[in-house]
Amino acid sequence: MTAHTAWTDGPAQDHNPLHQNQTEPVDQATAARQRWMSVLARTPRATLESEWTTRYGDQNWSLLREPQIGMVMVRGRAGGAGQRFNLGEMTVTRCAVTLSDGTVGHAYVKGRDRLQAQYAALFDAVMLRDGSAGDFIDDLASAQADAKRDHARKVAATKVDFFTLVRGEDE
Repeated sequence: MTAHTAWTDGPAQDHNPLHQNQTEPVDQATAARQRWMSVLARTPRATLESEWTTRYGDQNWSLLREPQIGMVMVRGRAGGAGQRFNLGEMTVTRCAVTLSDGTVGHAYVKGRDRLQAQYAALFDAVMLRDGSAGDFIDDLASAQADAKRDHARKVAATKVDFFTLVRGEDE
């Protein structure tokens, strides 16, 4: 697995021809898939494994690409919207699976958990096939949003505002 530049929002300011069309709007199907893959990538393996065993344990599937561990370059923007810079590399695991009906699912997850990538790919394939895991993913998204809000409240409670007093002696 080789390192790839992470996808970024905003106008393409670099000279890489692969990044020239990133400002074009994505269709609804692509946006929906990005949403569910984002949720699945942040879901712990135990949760994915439990749900798969409960709902789809009898489903036949095979590995198209075994889980592989590699690195990607993480890019940031100065001030959130300024010039791009390379923040560093991050470990990711990718996997591709095929369901018995031929539906292919892919997943990339942060870290080195091969089973998490495998289960995320399986849920991607199920969502592409018939969307039957939609309620499960919606519940996960809601729980993740609640956790993010709780964390933001805790962080906001410790916010310190700094200010400078002007004494007037320097004028």
